[in-house]
Amino acid sequence: MIKEFKEFAMRGNVMDLAIGIIIGGAFSGLVNSVVNDLIMPLIGTAVGDMDFSNLYVPLSSAVPSGLALEEARKLGAVFAWGNFVTVVLNFLILAFIIFMIVKGMNRLMRKKAAAPAVPPAPTKEEVLLTEMRDALRTIAAK
Repeated sequence: MIKEFKEFAMRGNVMDLAIGIIIGGAFSGLVNSVVNDLIMPLIGTAVGDMDFSNLYVPLSSAVPSGLALEEARKLGAVFAWGNFVTVVLNFLILAFIIFMIVKGMNRLMRKKAAAPAVPPAPTKEEVLLTEMRDALRTIAAK
């Protein structure tokens, strides 16, 4: 059973998957930083220097308006529509970034596939057989 597990774990597909998950985790941090640190502040500035994530409607009379979302949640129920908008925008930006990366990779793969393949050189056996065929044709032509 241990031998079977070792064979399973060491197969190429499992190792490729593990590497993909590790790279995906690192890529996730990079994309989150791009979205949260670069793009969302620009969007917030463009719409009047507002932070979408703290926009909500109090659903309880115990929640005064103007508090940060986390503080308001501690006091009572809130309809956190701004946080939802932020999550949707993050998703759309992330999906667009991944689309652009996949599009670029596909373009590179097409260029690689479109390059004409150089035919392999004939083997020694093929060269010898070609010489024998040519010699037989010469003898038959006389």
